[in-house]
Amino acid sequence: MTLKKFLVVLCLLVLPLNLAALALTAPAFAADKVEAKKPAEQKKVTKKKANVKAKQKAAKPKPARRAGAPVDTTTAIYADIVIEAHTGRILRATNADQIRHPASLTKMMTLYMTFQALEAGRLRLDQQLPVSSNAAAQSPSKLGLRTGQGISVQDCILGLVTQSANDAAVVIAEALGDSENGFGDMMTKQARALGMTRSNFDNPSGLPDPDQVSSARDMAILGYALMAHYPRYYPVFSRASFTYNGVAHANHNRLMSRYQGMDGIKTGYIRASGFNLVASAVQDNVRLIGVVFGGRSAVSRDNQMARILDEAFAARAGGRYAQIQSATAAAALRTQGEAQGDANLTYDPNYVALPAKVAAIFPPAGQRATASTAVPRNEGAMQREQRLATTPLPPTVTAPTAPNTSVATNWGVQIGAYSDPDIGKQALSGLAQANPTLLQGADHILQKITANDGSAIYRARFMGLAEDRARTLCSTVSRQGQNCLVVAPEVR
Repeated sequence: MTLKKFLVVLCLLVLPLNLAALALTAPAFAADKVEAKKPAEQKKVTKKKANVKAKQKAAKPKPARRAGAPVDTTTAIYADIVIEAHTGRILRATNADQIRHPASLTKMMTLYMTFQALEAGRLRLDQQLPVSSNAAAQSPSKLGLRTGQGISVQDCILGLVTQSANDAAVVIAEALGDSENGFGDMMTKQARALGMTRSNFDNPSGLPDPDQVSSARDMAILGYALMAHYPRYYPVFSRASFTYNGVAHANHNRLMSRYQGMDGIKTGYIRASGFNLVASAVQDNVRLIGVVFGGRSAVSRDNQMARILDEAFAARAGGRYAQIQSATAAAALRTQGEAQGDANLTYDPNYVALPAKVAAIFPPAGQRATASTAVPRNEGAMQREQRLATTPLPPTVTAPTAPNTSVATNWGVQIGAYSDPDIGKQALSGLAQANPTLLQGADHILQKITANDGSAIYRARFMGLAEDRARTLCSTVSRQGQNCLVVAPEVR
């Protein structure tokens, strides 16, 4: 065999072995490539599965979170009342005598005191009042007053009505009471004089204070007092906006622009109170006053007020009146009479006792509030109530004749309480001339009541009447726009 043939045979023998080796090793390489790709592909698969699971999880509704017993804020802080302004008849009431935080409804009393000071000559609308550092530092809402500047009484009033300005409220308080604390004392005394038995004021703005409290009934009384006692100033509550220092401030009472016949009066909010509103509207010559405490939002509060006013107007038109049987309401009414020194006044729980106009007790002209009238900073609510309580002295009766002592004919009516006895006498004479038949033979009584601080009020009363005559008289003069309360005989 030649060398050439030998090499050819050798190649033929070796080549199949190499091909076999390649056939055996090729899958191994391919497998290596697959295994090399597997971690990356596995990662993609895992990521896809995770995405699918996430989408599935998101598609499922979340179960309700378990927690402690939820607080029903509607039950906890909600209250309302609707009354007929002319008679005090209650058309609706929910928790009306329960204690609530008034928030900026407080400013209604601040304004009542301001109107009273204007009428008494203690303030003028164009009078410039100084802005203290305390006033300027108040939390919003505010006008942005600066320490040391002056602001007119009129601008303070408009700032309170529209912007609910806390800085302007403090300016008024410091002008009339020397301090927020002293003015709070005065506000509470004025509240008692109006028969607001559940109200206590520590500041003029309504900013959070645990002792700053009121009730829906009390706020209805105050709303009535503002429009009945100060009709000259009440229209300010319908002011849509007020521009101060180049900035326009819209009235916070948005409902006024969309509810038929509404012309005021005030909103309020702090976290502890929820959203509050006192409102008044006139439809078909009937004025109603509504109060809502504890709304969940400004819109829901406004909607609730609109709803209860609608229902009350409809109920009154249909002669459907609420029947108040609450023991709490009856107790509140008794307390109201006692607070006014009139425990023998008769009250119907289906009515709010509309207050007579009683002047607030201001410090003498040129004299600041003294330590005896200022409220100690560390004083608690109970101590404050005890300090504010007044114990009337035995009444001094000044009348031409003594009242009839017969219980059957010793009923009467009270038409007002006045700081000036001459005004009280004029009120009695004027009403007697306007109603000669009903008041024929009635005794004209001007009853002086002196408080512990030496101040006095004079109750104007017609006495010596039979019960039916007294009630008829009160009904008649109420329709004439005159405040009136029936006075029961005092049995000894």
